[in-house]
Amino acid sequence: MATLFQSIAGLTAPLFLLVLLGYLLGAWAHWPKSVADALTRFVFVAAIPAMLFHIMSRFSEMPRADASLLSAFFGACFIVFIAGRLLSRALFHLNGESQSIFAMGGIFCNIVLLGLPIAKVTLGDAAIPAVSLVVVFNAFILWTLVTVSIEWARHGAASWAGIGRTARGVLTNPVVVGILGGTAFGFTGLALPGVVDRTLGMVGQSAVPLSLVALGLGLAQYGVRDGWRQSLGIVLIKAVLMPVTVYALARLIGLPPLETRVITVLAAMPVGANVYLMAEQFKVMGGPVASSLVISTLVASVSVPLVLTLTAL
Repeated sequence: MATLFQSIAGLTAPLFLLVLLGYLLGAWAHWPKSVADALTRFVFVAAIPAMLFHIMSRFSEMPRADASLLSAFFGACFIVFIAGRLLSRALFHLNGESQSIFAMGGIFCNIVLLGLPIAKVTLGDAAIPAVSLVVVFNAFILWTLVTVSIEWARHGAASWAGIGRTARGVLTNPVVVGILGGTAFGFTGLALPGVVDRTLGMVGQSAVPLSLVALGLGLAQYGVRDGWRQSLGIVLIKAVLMPVTVYALARLIGLPPLETRVITVLAAMPVGANVYLMAEQFKVMGGPVASSLVISTLVASVSVPLVLTLTAL
């Protein structure tokens, strides 16, 4: 096991070093926020969609991902969300709105900027269909969950307008468009023209390193002092309870080994930046969530290789 861990740690270490590089460029070299925003925009709008379209355009040649992985992953999200709300009320005496954001921090994973590159590097292109399934549904399901939870806490009823806005945002997301467009093209059985194939390949090759540098630049904008006790609570749920619950449900459902490993690794990813956007939108828990983004990313540099090792046994 020790040798396997060292091997996997060697694969993932350069990825986390790229995150560190981005962080140092932002925190110590004082690269302006405009650079971080521009790089992140390029990654989301061009590099990652190009990579996903390029990979998924060969969908007809790839092994099919077992769709029941969605039940395991999002079933675990609902279980851990409820647990997070209960724990935050018992330990920190938070109100319903703050409970919702706290609990969301424990389940919303940084899949696109970190999970996708790690899955591609450590598990190969065969993992991409499973990752893509989670990506397509992740934002819609979890934004809907937090919207319903907070609206219910505020008014005792859900907001259908908020859910509608979430659905529109997901369907126009460039990453989702890249996945769905590439999959649709893959079903045609056609091959991409040579020039298009090579161009997408070249742009897609930049997705992994640039997404990690962009993540580091983004982390440099957050502090780690505000509400550190609540932040540690979020990180503990995210790093331990979430992957354990996903793995348990995957085994209970009987998912194939690759899908089980993929979704467990995704569940071990650090807190996603979307949770900070949620905190800002609903005006609660901004400080603790920002801290949890940084701390959980540091923890993931050790916990993710450990999860990859344990799920390989």
